[in-house]
Amino acid sequence: MPAPGYPSIRQIAALPYRTDGPAIDSAVRVLLITSRENKRWVIPKGNHPSGFSAHAAAALEADEEAGVRGLVCPTPLGSYRYRKRKSNGASLMVDVDVFPLAVNQELANWKEQGERERRWVSLTQAAGMVEEPDLADLIRSFGAAEFKAATRRTGVIAATQSRISPMFAWFQRLLPKTGNFFEMFEAHAVTIVGAADAMARLVQDGGESRADHIREVIEREHDADEIIRQVLKTVRETFLTPFDRGTITALIGSMDDTVDEMQAAVQAMDLYEVRDFAQEMKDMAGIIVDAARLTAEAMPLLRDVARNGVRLHELTERIVRMESHADEIHRVGLKRAYNQYGASDTLRFIVAREVFKHLERIVDAFEDVANEIDGIVIDHS
Repeated sequence: MPAPGYPSIRQIAALPYRTDGPAIDSAVRVLLITSRENKRWVIPKGNHPSGFSAHAAAALEADEEAGVRGLVCPTPLGSYRYRKRKSNGASLMVDVDVFPLAVNQELANWKEQGERERRWVSLTQAAGMVEEPDLADLIRSFGAAEFKAATRRTGVIAATQSRISPMFAWFQRLLPKTGNFFEMFEAHAVTIVGAADAMARLVQDGGESRADHIREVIEREHDADEIIRQVLKTVRETFLTPFDRGTITALIGSMDDTVDEMQAAVQAMDLYEVRDFAQEMKDMAGIIVDAARLTAEAMPLLRDVARNGVRLHELTERIVRMESHADEIHRVGLKRAYNQYGASDTLRFIVAREVFKHLERIVDAFEDVANEIDGIVIDHS
């Protein structure tokens, strides 16, 4: 708690992350940098300058201190505390809000290149390298060990890419035994993560590569359609199912809605030739990327709901919290667009409103996924 009569000192930080490959079971790595004074391992952090939102300030710190860029989720992962020694000898407690940043660009040259070292490490390594216990706990919470263990039990996730027909043949051979619903949930999550990443790249750069990003989202949606058809077929043909049949179809249906809405969003962006995206649109895309990551983590945990119930609830609670945050971002962005274009460029305002509507629907669909997972936890934990 802050000292009575004194407001807490707050800073912002980015947790830059990436995966080693396209599969869900690919290792997650985070980027650590050294501090300038004593060369201990930290994450990019700094004070919150006026005129910047907290997550935008965190992204700026990542750019200047670590030389990485990407979409940052405006909903913080959490916070940690550390003592900052000042030049006057005082050692004061600082609370730091941490924002996940999905890295898609690593600069060869950056502002503080000569002052810091940067290193990509695993979550376990990073938790052991930082000195702050709360930060170590946050880093560990970014990827559950149960999730990694579950996905390693099957090779289907690693094999799931745009061409996935061999996967279905493999499913088909095993249907009489188990139905393989968990594998199909996890395979569908691959499409969600891939589509979210592609849409985020479109929103962030919107340049010459936009056609490729749009095409990838559409291809991912087609992959998802194949998977949901297989799930519905399997539900009809399998005698024993891990959950109630209605629960299975509701879960996979809500998951499919997320990627359907992503396809609708990029098709609207393509139709209206949108190339410049407001900051609020980028913020909502950042939320979508993180919601997709959380959904992907949740799927393998459903293999043992009783053991993983607490973690599943943590994931769904965060998705619901992000959806609420996205509603506020949507409201602010729409108001800004109206003030800028409502009177002078009505068509541009209508296009902006359409894009915001699609982004909001994607986030709403993720909340539906979270609610379905929570229902499973309540029924089976």
